[in-house]
Amino acid sequence: METRNGQNNHWKRNFYTIAAGQAVSYVGSSAVQFALIWWLTKETGSALMLSLAGIFAALPQTVLGPFAGVWVDRLKRKTVMIAADLFTGFVALAFAGAFFLGTPPYWAACAVLGIRAIGGVFHYPALAAAMPLLVPREELVRANSVNQFIFMGSFMLGPVIGAAMFAALPMEVILILDLAGALAACFTVGIIKIPELSREVHEKKHFWREMKEGVFVFLENKKLFLLTVFSTIVFVFIMPLSSLYPLMVTSFGGTEWHLSIVQIVYGAGMLAGAGITGGLGSRIKNKIGFSMSGLFIYSLTAFLCGIVPPNMTGLLLFGGICFVMGTGNNIYSIPLTAYMQETIPNEKQGRAFSLYSCLMSVAMPLGLIIAGPVAEYFGVAFFFIIAGLVSLVISAVCALVIRKHTA
Repeated sequence: METRNGQNNHWKRNFYTIAAGQAVSYVGSSAVQFALIWWLTKETGSALMLSLAGIFAALPQTVLGPFAGVWVDRLKRKTVMIAADLFTGFVALAFAGAFFLGTPPYWAACAVLGIRAIGGVFHYPALAAAMPLLVPREELVRANSVNQFIFMGSFMLGPVIGAAMFAALPMEVILILDLAGALAACFTVGIIKIPELSREVHEKKHFWREMKEGVFVFLENKKLFLLTVFSTIVFVFIMPLSSLYPLMVTSFGGTEWHLSIVQIVYGAGMLAGAGITGGLGSRIKNKIGFSMSGLFIYSLTAFLCGIVPPNMTGLLLFGGICFVMGTGNNIYSIPLTAYMQETIPNEKQGRAFSLYSCLMSVAMPLGLIIAGPVAEYFGVAFFFIIAGLVSLVISAVCALVIRKHTA
């Protein structure tokens, strides 16, 4: 029995098949990411080096994001997803070869983090834009919550596997895991039929005009535009915190195992956030307002992370706060993703999601330019405090402005 947009009774089977393959890929990528970051942390112990690694990882989205969205809307989303996964896997395989030959320079690890991120520039908007073609409109919040639930379950396993492999295996073996995960994701996407939009909508359009249409999607929706602008400013201060987590853990006297536990706890918080939003589902009528509450939680917990004492008791408190921070992350992101999928025409969603990711990625290098020197000279905890306070103020202003201009 066919449903709206050509979706049928098999949508759950198709959705979960793709999600399962992505979960395997996420585990591999998360383990590799953890191992590379911890390797840099142990080798250098420098906030500036970790900030540089974060900048490299964010640059592809910043530079390529707007262009990627146009191509995602022009090409088959299945093809884009498979190509992106394969690219990421083979980059990891190539860097494994560098470790076989000896110890690569630190800048090479930063470069690989950046090159691997190119795959994500194309993969995320293609996957997000494919969801409305696979899932009925009324199930989008729940489907995005399940997707985040599976993703975060994989994200939680990744650090554990990464820490265990870092302790037991050479880096070249760890890197090969990324390719295995990518192949699993490609297989599950390959066996599922993903409906495609008619290519006729692009026959008479110009590349730059299509890019502008992606911008106008936000300009035409005042609530989405305001939340995106204020979120970008908040993330200038919040996003660098992820790059500084390893040094924050070492400031408590922690090891790679403590870092993996903190990341697992953060992931558990994201699972909780996905569970909350998924449980509420279609009952979330004001998705923008719900998303703003997640932004506020994220900002408050960033401040709290900076004021805990620098000892093992503080590490326990830090882990608990990270759980709440993870919850806020998905309370912010899942309703916003569903809102965009519901309100933006499907033929423009690739550009819209790509542009949104680009703005978030611009925030990362801008923030790291500030965070690196501040954390290096005043301490990592100090930057957490400043980032949290500034973000709280901006989140409050965001809520007031949106309420005023959309009343």
